[in-house]
Amino acid sequence: MHGTMKSFGQRAAGLRLERMQASPRWDGQSFRNLHPITPGLRDPATPMPGVRELICGGERRVPKTGLPTRDPRPTWLRGPQSGLRTTWLGHSSVLIEIDGHRVLTDPVWGPRASPFAVVGPKRFQPPVVALRDVPEVDVVVISHDHYDHLDYPTIKALAKSRVPFVTTLGVGAHLQAWGIAPERITELDWWETHRVPGTGLEITAAPSQHFSGRRLGQRNDTLWASMVVRGPRHAVFFSGDTGLTPEYADIAARLGPFDLVILEVGAFHPAWGDIHLGPDHALQALRLLGNPPLLPVHWGTFALAMHDWDQPAERLLELAPQTGAHLIMPRLGEAVEPGLAEDVKPWWRGIESAAGGNAGVAPAELPEAAPVPARAAQAWPAD
Repeated sequence: MHGTMKSFGQRAAGLRLERMQASPRWDGQSFRNLHPITPGLRDPATPMPGVRELICGGERRVPKTGLPTRDPRPTWLRGPQSGLRTTWLGHSSVLIEIDGHRVLTDPVWGPRASPFAVVGPKRFQPPVVALRDVPEVDVVVISHDHYDHLDYPTIKALAKSRVPFVTTLGVGAHLQAWGIAPERITELDWWETHRVPGTGLEITAAPSQHFSGRRLGQRNDTLWASMVVRGPRHAVFFSGDTGLTPEYADIAARLGPFDLVILEVGAFHPAWGDIHLGPDHALQALRLLGNPPLLPVHWGTFALAMHDWDQPAERLLELAPQTGAHLIMPRLGEAVEPGLAEDVKPWWRGIESAAGGNAGVAPAELPEAAPVPARAAQAWPAD
């Protein structure tokens, strides 16, 4: 129980809370979206799934065998030819190599998207590589505090390094409670920008439409955001979790153009209102963002909704020709450069009937420790 209580995190207090309360997004008690969404974050016109459906779901909520993966470590030894390369590591965890630096988004290496060791959504796909095998990064970006994006065991492992974190208002309280030193934490409100010391990188928090909270009774007491990573030559948009919002056009005008857009496409349900995109809304959001290449994430790792595990991928392939979307859909662990990416090959098809199980690397270990990132240690100020 002690570990469970720690994984709940910590509520903000003192100067951190005062800064949160000064945000335009703070309504006096909690953070709020720009646009009102249906009460309870759901669409009352659509029936909610029953308990049995929620717990058991359909037969294809998870694949019957491990997904094919690629070992990215040999590729990581070489710099990207174009200056921009991404490696999807599972769910919303992406290693972005941009203009000579590395950014890691929403790292989740733990076994469950849950505060509990034996209850809650368990990952059906193991990590592609161990956390200690991820090359040194210059900054970790956290979009919000839900368990499938802010993972207690992963943060505890990263606490042993000196890598800095950029996140949203209030989330720093969780990080600090788990051993991240305050000087390594930068918390942003929407439209605020942080320049990562020792690099040419700028991280900007931008609007999204979602919610937050790690325990009952504490919803929306930290902020959620999309994140824009901009280097001297390239820019990447990372949605975090969000529903479709007209602010995407404003984001493109103020922070674009983008060389790559990373959007969440899985874990959606019609009854849940506009708190997730799903593939249909993701393509609408992509148009508002200027229609750059799209890397879809937030699927292929956890069963967090009732749809088939591969439904988001199949739906994107169905709709892309109608919208002109340039899809980038690599295998887990496959490092790709958006400007050099080949046409999508639906690698997920047929794996459940194929013999031999996982065609890629063996399951990686869960995090125990992380190396000290030398580059981050040099860039982060001692004081």
